[in-house]
Amino acid sequence: MTDTVPLRPAAMNEHEFVDCFGDVYEHSPWVARAVWQSADHAVLTQAERLAAAMRQVVEHADETQQTTLIRAHPDLGGKLAVAGGLSAASAREQAGAGLDGCTPEQYERLQALNDAYTRKFGFPFVVAVKGLTREDILAAMQARLDNDGATERRRALDEIHQIARFRLAARLDQEMAGT
Repeated sequence: MTDTVPLRPAAMNEHEFVDCFGDVYEHSPWVARAVWQSADHAVLTQAERLAAAMRQVVEHADETQQTTLIRAHPDLGGKLAVAGGLSAASAREQAGAGLDGCTPEQYERLQALNDAYTRKFGFPFVVAVKGLTREDILAAMQARLDNDGATERRRALDEIHQIARFRLAARLDQEMAGT
Protein backbone atom coordinates (compact mmCIF):
# COMPACT_ATOMS: atom_id res chain seq x y z
CA MET A 1 0.00 0.00 0.00
CA THR A 2 1.25 3.48 -0.77
CA ASP A 3 1.22 6.57 1.39
CA THR A 4 -0.88 8.42 -1.17
CA VAL A 5 -4.63 8.53 -1.52
CA PRO A 6 -5.76 5.86 -4.01
CA LEU A 7 -6.75 7.20 -7.40
CA ARG A 8 -10.32 6.60 -8.48
CA PRO A 9 -10.46 7.40 -12.21
CA ALA A 10 -14.14 6.50 -12.55
CA ALA A 11 -14.98 9.23 -10.01
CA MET A 12 -13.02 11.93 -11.88
CA ASN A 13 -14.45 14.47 -14.30
CA GLU A 14 -12.87 14.76 -17.75
CA HIS A 15 -10.46 17.54 -16.77
CA GLU A 16 -9.24 15.65 -13.68
CA PHE A 17 -8.86 12.44 -15.67
CA VAL A 18 -6.85 14.07 -18.46
CA ASP A 19 -4.77 15.98 -15.91
CA CYS A 20 -3.98 12.73 -14.07
CA PHE A 21 -3.48 10.38 -17.05
CA GLY A 22 -2.68 12.68 -19.95
CA ASP A 23 1.04 11.98 -19.68
CA VAL A 24 0.77 8.18 -19.62
CA TYR A 25 1.37 8.38 -23.37
CA GLU A 26 4.30 10.80 -23.72
CA HIS A 27 3.12 14.36 -24.46
CA SER A 28 -0.16 12.94 -25.81
CA PRO A 29 -3.10 13.90 -23.60
CA TRP A 30 -5.41 13.22 -26.57
CA VAL A 31 -5.21 9.52 -25.68
CA ALA A 32 -6.61 10.03 -22.16
CA ARG A 33 -9.19 12.51 -23.45
CA ALA A 34 -10.44 10.04 -26.06
CA VAL A 35 -10.70 7.28 -23.46
CA TRP A 36 -12.72 9.53 -21.18
CA GLN A 37 -15.02 10.66 -23.97
CA SER A 38 -15.67 7.28 -25.55
CA ALA A 39 -15.17 4.61 -22.92
CA ASP A 40 -17.71 2.91 -20.78
CA HIS A 41 -16.49 4.38 -17.49
CA ALA A 42 -16.50 0.87 -15.99
CA VAL A 43 -13.17 0.35 -17.83
CA LEU A 44 -11.72 3.03 -15.59
CA THR A 45 -12.05 0.84 -12.51
CA GLN A 46 -9.17 -1.55 -13.29
CA ALA A 47 -5.65 -0.74 -14.48
CA GLU A 48 -5.57 -3.44 -17.16
CA ARG A 49 -8.90 -2.37 -18.62
CA LEU A 50 -7.79 1.26 -18.60
CA ALA A 51 -4.50 0.30 -20.29
CA ALA A 52 -6.43 -1.69 -22.92
CA ALA A 53 -8.78 1.23 -23.58
CA MET A 54 -5.83 3.60 -24.01
CA ARG A 55 -4.09 1.12 -26.30
CA GLN A 56 -7.23 0.82 -28.41
CA VAL A 57 -7.38 4.60 -28.86
CA VAL A 58 -3.80 4.62 -30.14
CA GLU A 59 -4.32 1.59 -32.38
CA HIS A 60 -7.37 3.22 -33.98
CA ALA A 61 -5.65 6.58 -34.43
CA ASP A 62 -4.57 7.53 -37.92
CA GLU A 63 -0.99 7.10 -39.07
CA THR A 64 -0.18 10.78 -38.57
CA GLN A 65 -1.32 10.71 -34.92
CA GLN A 66 0.62 7.50 -34.30
CA THR A 67 3.77 8.94 -35.86
CA THR A 68 3.40 12.10 -33.78
CA LEU A 69 3.07 9.92 -30.67
CA ILE A 70 6.22 7.96 -31.54
CA ARG A 71 8.12 11.19 -32.24
CA ALA A 72 7.00 12.61 -28.87
CA HIS A 73 9.43 10.20 -27.21
CA PRO A 74 12.88 11.57 -26.47
CA ASP A 75 16.12 9.98 -27.57
CA LEU A 76 17.39 7.64 -24.89
CA GLY A 77 20.25 9.30 -23.05
CA GLY A 78 20.11 12.10 -25.59
CA LYS A 79 20.83 15.79 -25.43
CA LEU A 80 17.41 16.50 -23.92
CA ALA A 81 18.24 14.14 -21.03
CA VAL A 82 21.62 15.77 -20.49
CA ALA A 83 20.01 19.23 -20.50
CA GLY A 84 17.34 18.12 -17.99
CA GLY A 85 14.51 18.57 -20.50
CA LEU A 86 12.80 15.19 -20.16
CA SER A 87 9.33 14.68 -18.74
CA ALA A 88 9.50 13.54 -15.12
CA ALA A 89 8.40 10.03 -16.09
CA SER A 90 11.01 9.73 -18.87
CA ALA A 91 13.75 11.04 -16.59
CA ARG A 92 12.89 8.44 -13.90
CA GLU A 93 12.68 5.63 -16.45
CA GLN A 94 15.98 6.49 -18.13
CA ALA A 95 17.74 6.91 -14.77
CA GLY A 96 16.34 3.54 -13.67
CA ALA A 97 18.08 1.94 -16.65
CA GLY A 98 21.33 3.73 -15.78
CA LEU A 99 21.32 5.95 -18.85
CA ASP A 100 22.19 8.94 -16.68
CA GLY A 101 25.46 7.19 -15.77
CA CYS A 102 26.88 6.39 -19.21
CA THR A 103 30.62 6.46 -19.62
CA PRO A 104 31.83 8.91 -22.29
CA GLU A 105 32.26 5.96 -24.68
CA GLN A 106 28.77 4.63 -23.99
CA TYR A 107 27.33 8.12 -24.42
CA GLU A 108 29.07 8.51 -27.80
CA ARG A 109 27.81 5.09 -28.93
CA LEU A 110 24.30 5.88 -27.72
CA GLN A 111 24.30 9.17 -29.66
CA ALA A 112 25.61 7.48 -32.81
CA LEU A 113 22.95 4.75 -32.57
CA ASN A 114 20.19 7.31 -31.84
CA ASP A 115 21.25 9.32 -34.89
CA ALA A 116 21.47 6.26 -37.18
CA TYR A 117 18.11 4.97 -36.00
CA THR A 118 16.32 8.31 -36.47
CA ARG A 119 17.88 8.78 -39.91
CA LYS A 120 16.74 5.33 -41.00
CA PHE A 121 13.22 5.29 -39.55
CA GLY A 122 12.25 8.95 -39.13
CA PHE A 123 11.45 8.62 -35.43
CA PRO A 124 13.42 7.96 -32.24
CA PHE A 125 14.28 4.53 -30.91
CA VAL A 126 11.64 3.60 -28.33
CA VAL A 127 11.99 0.83 -25.78
CA ALA A 128 10.38 0.24 -22.40
CA VAL A 129 13.57 0.52 -20.35
CA LYS A 130 12.22 -0.90 -17.09
CA GLY A 131 14.38 -3.87 -16.15
CA LEU A 132 16.96 -3.18 -18.86
CA THR A 133 20.58 -2.12 -18.43
CA ARG A 134 22.55 0.35 -20.55
CA GLU A 135 24.17 -2.61 -22.27
CA ASP A 136 20.77 -4.21 -23.02
CA ILE A 137 19.54 -0.96 -24.55
CA LEU A 138 22.66 -0.46 -26.67
CA ALA A 139 22.44 -4.05 -27.94
CA ALA A 140 18.72 -3.65 -28.76
CA MET A 141 19.37 -0.42 -30.63
CA GLN A 142 22.10 -2.05 -32.69
CA ALA A 143 19.98 -5.12 -33.46
CA ARG A 144 16.83 -3.18 -34.35
CA LEU A 145 18.72 -1.07 -36.91
CA ASP A 146 18.57 -4.19 -39.11
CA ASN A 147 14.74 -4.14 -39.17
CA ASP A 148 12.58 -2.63 -41.89
CA GLY A 149 10.44 0.47 -41.33
CA ALA A 150 7.12 -1.33 -40.86
CA THR A 151 8.61 -3.70 -38.28
CA GLU A 152 10.12 -0.82 -36.32
CA ARG A 153 6.96 1.26 -36.44
CA ARG A 154 4.97 -1.67 -35.00
CA ARG A 155 7.72 -2.32 -32.43
CA ALA A 156 7.77 1.35 -31.38
CA LEU A 157 4.01 1.34 -30.80
CA ASP A 158 4.21 -1.93 -28.84
CA GLU A 159 7.02 -0.51 -26.69
CA ILE A 160 4.99 2.67 -26.12
CA HIS A 161 2.05 0.57 -24.94
CA GLN A 162 4.38 -1.25 -22.53
CA ILE A 163 5.69 2.06 -21.20
CA ALA A 164 2.09 3.20 -20.69
CA ARG A 165 1.24 0.02 -18.75
CA PHE A 166 4.27 0.57 -16.51
CA ARG A 167 3.29 4.19 -15.94
CA LEU A 168 -0.30 3.27 -15.13
CA ALA A 169 0.78 0.53 -12.73
CA ALA A 170 3.10 2.95 -10.95
CA ARG A 171 0.35 5.53 -10.66
CA LEU A 172 -2.58 3.43 -9.59
CA ASP A 173 -3.21 1.91 -6.20
CA GLN A 174 -2.73 -1.89 -5.98
CA GLU A 175 -6.41 -2.30 -5.16
CA MET A 176 -7.17 -0.39 -8.36
CA ALA A 177 -4.90 -2.76 -10.30
CA GLY A 178 -6.97 -5.72 -9.12
CA THR A 179 -4.27 -7.28 -6.95
